Amino acid sequence: MPNSKSIFLAKLLLFFTILLQSIHCQADVNDLQKADSLFELRSYKEAMEIYVPNYQSGLYSPSMLLKMAFIAEGMGDKEQATLYLSKYYDQSPNSQTISKIKSLTGQTTLYGYEVSDGGRFLLFLVDYKEIIVGLLSLFLVFSMITTWWTGRKEEKSTSYWPTVLLICSIFLVNNFLKGPSTGLITHSPTFIVSKPTAGGELVDQVEPGHRIKIKSSKDIWYEIEWKDKIAYIKKEHTTRL
Repeated sequence: MPNSKSIFLAKLLLFFTILLQSIHCQADVNDLQKADSLFELRSYKEAMEIYVPNYQSGLYSPSMLLKMAFIAEGMGDKEQATLYLSKYYDQSPNSQTISKIKSLTGQTTLYGYEVSDGGRFLLFLVDYKEIIVGLLSLFLVFSMITTWWTGRKEEKSTSYWPTVLLICSIFLVNNFLKGPSTGLITHSPTFIVSKPTAGGELVDQVEPGHRIKIKSSKDIWYEIEWKDKIAYIKKEHTTRL
């Protein structure tokens, strides 16, 4: 039978690992607060120098994406502004964002921005991923304390299933709770074809601003979902969101 003290120490080590990750996230949040202050002072270039690395590491909020889009547009970089707004749309779908992207790209119709109820729910879970992990971690600490206290009072073996399930849940949420894989068309013109070859039949010819759902990757091609059909597009013509 596993030693109860060893199991408790292992759980305690996991808890402190999660705690250290939380401290690191807090440091990043403080960094972003500094960038927000610079933005309010209209020091846009300095603010962008802080925003970009955090965005690249996956730490961003809807308000931060709007600020980045505003700065990029002010610098004349409409492609980056469109990218940030498209990413913002993932977190907060609305018609105003689509209208702004249309004006930036000169499009009258945009494809790939439809979000189903199931998709919205998944995006909601992704947005609150850190909170979900935090709550599960609190339950894990409570389970650890309960298991340790029960083990002190009883000599018989104790059930560790609740703790095991919590550890598995934290691992799954932290590593596998992700939104759909999407991309933004950034090249003009872009050809969407029926096969991942230069000789593939032309399915559509589009301009920048449209979004695609990426199914898989094959050499220099992405297999995508386009207008409810499977098609292919060159990777160099898109930017992943």
